Amino acid sequence: MKKLFAIKIISTVLMIGAIGLELGHIYALKNQLQIPNIISPIFWVERVAVAVHLIEAIVAAFTAGSKDRIWYKYGVYTFFVGTIGLVELFREENKSMIK
Repeated sequence: MKKLFAIKIISTVLMIGAIGLELGHIYALKNQLQIPNIISPIFWVERVAVAVHLIEAIVAAFTAGSKDRIWYKYGVYTFFVGTIGLVELFREENKSMIK
């Protein structure tokens, strides 16, 4: 359980950092600032991570909405914690089916 909590915290911090990095990149492009080429791979990894988390958030929001849960809370939560949010949502769903 402590491992999951640590992963949630790390994932949230990394997603906030990714958003900040992308905002910094947009600012640099808008103000015609030079970005070092060595940072380019970091931007691509960050963009893939944000895209994957966004897809997971959309899946969680639709799933939560169809199960009469608050869809936007699950969507935002899953965006920041990633797959763990989906696992928790589906585990909750399975528990309700068993009862």
